[in-house]
Amino acid sequence: MNLITFDSERSMFTNSRDILQTPIEYLKGVGPLKGDLLRKELGIHTFGDMLQYYPFRYMDRSSFTKIKDIPEGGATVQLIGKITYLEMAGSQKGRRLVGTFKDGTGSMDLVWFQGISGVERAIEQGGNFLVYGKASRFNGYWTITHPEMDAIENIELDNFPSFQPVYSSTEKLRLKWLAGRAYVKLVQQLFLAIRAKEIIEMLPDVLLRKFNLCDRYFALKNIHFPESDESLQRAIYRLKFEELFLHQIGICKLKLNHQKVKGFVFGKVGDHFNTFYSLHLPFELTGDQKKVLKEIRHNTQTGTQMNRLLQGDVGSGKTIVALLCMLLAIDNGFQACLMAPTEILASQHDAGIRELLTEMNIEVGFLTGKTKAKERKRILQQLQNGEMKIVIGTHALIEDKVIFQNLGLCIIDEQHRFGVAQRAKLWDKNILPPHILVMTATPIPRTLAMTSYGDLEVSVIKELPPGRKPITTVHRTESYRAKVMDFIRHEIQLGRQIYIVYPLIAESEKLDYENLYAGYEQVKQFFPEHTYQIAMVHGKQTQEERENNMLSFVKGKAHILVATTVIEVGVNVPNASVMVIESAERFGLSQMHQLRGRVGRGADKSYCILITGPKLSVIGKERIKTMVTETSGFAISEKDLELRGPGEIDGVRQSGAADLKIADIIHDVELMATTRQAAVDLLQADPNLETAAHVNLKNYLMGRKEKEIWSRIS
Repeated sequence: MNLITFDSERSMFTNSRDILQTPIEYLKGVGPLKGDLLRKELGIHTFGDMLQYYPFRYMDRSSFTKIKDIPEGGATVQLIGKITYLEMAGSQKGRRLVGTFKDGTGSMDLVWFQGISGVERAIEQGGNFLVYGKASRFNGYWTITHPEMDAIENIELDNFPSFQPVYSSTEKLRLKWLAGRAYVKLVQQLFLAIRAKEIIEMLPDVLLRKFNLCDRYFALKNIHFPESDESLQRAIYRLKFEELFLHQIGICKLKLNHQKVKGFVFGKVGDHFNTFYSLHLPFELTGDQKKVLKEIRHNTQTGTQMNRLLQGDVGSGKTIVALLCMLLAIDNGFQACLMAPTEILASQHDAGIRELLTEMNIEVGFLTGKTKAKERKRILQQLQNGEMKIVIGTHALIEDKVIFQNLGLCIIDEQHRFGVAQRAKLWDKNILPPHILVMTATPIPRTLAMTSYGDLEVSVIKELPPGRKPITTVHRTESYRAKVMDFIRHEIQLGRQIYIVYPLIAESEKLDYENLYAGYEQVKQFFPEHTYQIAMVHGKQTQEERENNMLSFVKGKAHILVATTVIEVGVNVPNASVMVIESAERFGLSQMHQLRGRVGRGADKSYCILITGPKLSVIGKERIKTMVTETSGFAISEKDLELRGPGEIDGVRQSGAADLKIADIIHDVELMATTRQAAVDLLQADPNLETAAHVNLKNYLMGRKEKEIWSRIS
């Protein structure tokens, strides 16, 4: 470790190129114990981490209040006066420290219940203090509990800043006096330890001028301690721009790297593709499907590896596109595989593709963990010698024993359900990496596509194939349950099947919702077992039990499937006409839309019934209203992102949305688009960031600890 030198205002690594990498314990006022707390509680390891731990709001402390002028209903106030008396009151659990505070116009109590000994040591009776906190009446007397306090001799009131930063904190930090003003003082000390010239400007001058951005030091100083509201707004804009621009540079660079990876050339459209397209295609392709095929055809002709994300709403016809791509691979002498996250979903792909290829002489293999030894041996032999051109399966496809003769295309369905390392193993199945097509039925909002999936080429299928009937969605409260059950009984009498989905599978003391087991018993009361067959599926069952119960529903043996959201993706039962979502207010919009997509797959009119309690929150009402009125999965995903935030949206990468500290992908869409274009323009002019103007930017990017595996797989 480098030697450290200290002076009254500054601590730094004397031999360090970057003071921002200095461990936080070397900041004056921190030390080992507080440093450990800051690391564990806030993730602050270095000076740089503290610099980028931004306030989440600011307090206007430009004016002072007299005790006599505190509004009768109470208010957050700032006072100047003296502590005239300090005493310990109560005993054991009720022990508290009470101080009498006077300002010449009146007196009030200041009360502390926690950290009492530290407060008692810090406060000197008769001393002048600046006090800040929420004043309220207690027994007719003004009181502030746990006020923020500063000794007057430690601050210059003439230079006292109007905007006081407020930082997110934790209970442990508050108990250890590392929150509120105590933390603010550490940040003030940080700026004493850092010189302006040590904050490296990573954005090139041309961007600073073009977008009228303030310099980086000014932005960082004013995000913590604004000189004025105008300075604060300039700082926020600069830091948002920087954050989004750096993220987009990284994504665009990954995209350029993808374009440099050599890939197999699918140079022709041959007999397999043309025969199927001309003679066996069961329906006319939609315009979106044709457009996606052209995009894939173009990718696979270039000699570079394809990495493409195919988004398609529920029932939009992604599988037929996948099959045509596999036939394209076969026509060019390659094999293709399709990997799905569950055996049920994989078997449905297998059954559907085999049916489509009935008239074609193409061997299709199906490989899962349950494949019997004799059949497994045959499939492995035919894959290795090239006799088998298409294989469909689960994660069993990535096992070391699975060796392809010439794998040219990998299609991954619902890719977010596979681990990164699992997907990476597909790369080792050939000399050159196969083309990758990722499919998802979870529509991804445009802003997430620009961040979490921005390094992939993106194709979208929005049109539904002709004949797909719209699903009627209605909202019913618990009081309508008997009528809902009568409607379900009528549908079953017509020969149809029903889904009933619950959000919970165990009793919860905090949440007053029907759980799956209670719901199952309730359903049996309406539908006696001697007349109706009811299957139950949830995540705590063994895989075999879950799949057997699901299979009974898929084959039509069970009239009703009572389940949790394990049936959310991929289950295809054309005979199912009703989806009942219990406690619908507990679900996100995208999740409900996926569940709704399990019906409407056959010739019969289909329904989605949302059952809720009588009282809904504002967000709950908005979700239900959106589901009843909106059918587009893409519109629903945008609304879901708005209501829930990026961290909770189903289907985003396992690494999550961009780890943004100040920008907001929901509200900063225009700025994101601006920074993306700026990143594209810069990389087109200087792909390797080799010019002198881009040295700092390049050094920063090379120093980031990116998950490099994302640059190799989708």
